[in-house]
Amino acid sequence: MIKEVLVVEGKMDVVAINKAVEADCIITEGFNLKPKALANIEQAYRKRGIIILTDPDPAGERIRRFLAKRFPKAKHAFVPKEDATDNDDIGIEQAKPPAIRAALEKVRTMDWEPKETFKSADLIVNGLSGTPEASERRARLGAALGVGFANAKTFLLRLNHYGVTREEFESALERMNREEAGK
Repeated sequence: MIKEVLVVEGKMDVVAINKAVEADCIITEGFNLKPKALANIEQAYRKRGIIILTDPDPAGERIRRFLAKRFPKAKHAFVPKEDATDNDDIGIEQAKPPAIRAALEKVRTMDWEPKETFKSADLIVNGLSGTPEASERRARLGAALGVGFANAKTFLLRLNHYGVTREEFESALERMNREEAGK
């Protein structure tokens, strides 16, 4: 049983999570976030902590940003887009149990006083910005580091806000480069 309460978007997300792990969940019902849902999230946040696990799409990211501002010590888990897509539908409900478990094993907490470990130059030098393949490379590296997919600016913020170390970054990048070379 996961100690924290998972915050997800819909009822079918809960079904998918229950196939993967034993956890309590609160449903946001999309960006509606009714007062009752917010009250339940607030109570869970104070008593047990929460893990935000929203869909890897623009709506899910909006919900995540809103909740992260309101609950700054919330934890975050990200299921990669390719692991949460089925029949042209994107969402946690589409994710298989191993993908959900993998995301929950890489939970991160946002640090509101980020370290300036990474700069834009790190993204450019490593092909994570400014190249035709940059988006795909950020998606793969984000999955490996547990920070999810994002555009270059948001990816850089996540690297610095979620406590990714230089060693983690370089190790994951090296693994990714080896995989690409082997193809």
